Amino acid sequence: MTYKLVAADLDDTLLRDDLTISQETIEAMHLAVAKGVTVTIATGRSFPSAAKIANRIGLNVPIITYQGALIKNLLDENVLYERTVPVESARFLLDYCEKNNYHLQLYHGDELYAAEDNDKIKNYVSLSKTPYIIGDLRQWIDIPQPKLLIVDKPEVCDQIREELLPLLGDKLHITKSKPHYLEFMHKEGTKGHAITFLAEHIGCSLDEVIALGDAWNDREMLEVAGLGVAMENALPELKALANFVTKSNNEDGVRHVLEKFVLAD
Repeated sequence: MTYKLVAADLDDTLLRDDLTISQETIEAMHLAVAKGVTVTIATGRSFPSAAKIANRIGLNVPIITYQGALIKNLLDENVLYERTVPVESARFLLDYCEKNNYHLQLYHGDELYAAEDNDKIKNYVSLSKTPYIIGDLRQWIDIPQPKLLIVDKPEVCDQIREELLPLLGDKLHITKSKPHYLEFMHKEGTKGHAITFLAEHIGCSLDEVIALGDAWNDREMLEVAGLGVAMENALPELKALANFVTKSNNEDGVRHVLEKFVLAD
């Protein structure tokens, strides 16, 4: 099979635990590009956060951000695909979080908003390097949001998800990117929808797509891709539905896939 599009998640997939990418992996990505393959990233991170990494790698392609809610060109930042959370659902979620004292984060214009400058947002931005603003969330809740995010203990996030699925599940895509991150997007703001759009945009079929990930928010893109790849460090549930399981993020699992399925003659 000749693959024409490769999309890799960032955290715990392309990035090692220390948030670096090996030079060998970067070189493999460049070799794939030289063969005419579109190599991109598909992440829950904001566009500025993801763009820094993509530029460091030396990519020049549209990148998938906010779990699939936004696809932008790297160079001119032209928006190719965008899905925002319905305002009514965003308001409902804010009411719910205020009532139950949950930490909610909003996103707009590539900035992050929270009501309180606490350890939850500080730990989050230490990973994503996203600038943030503290204030009354009600002043921002009606503006277009690519996603909303609750940060809490894994068991609390699971409980919240079970409570909200019957209330919002037909209106929003609800997923977890990490055990303590519960994320809310438009129903078409998934990595699966974004990969489907991007494949059509560049003129290839989904059979010609490789998608790589580690967490449950990667499920949709692994399901639609011709070759859905889970990392060795991925959730067991994701590994079970993947077509192939590669090495861990710390063992250059993305490079291993590129060498096996794209670069091998």
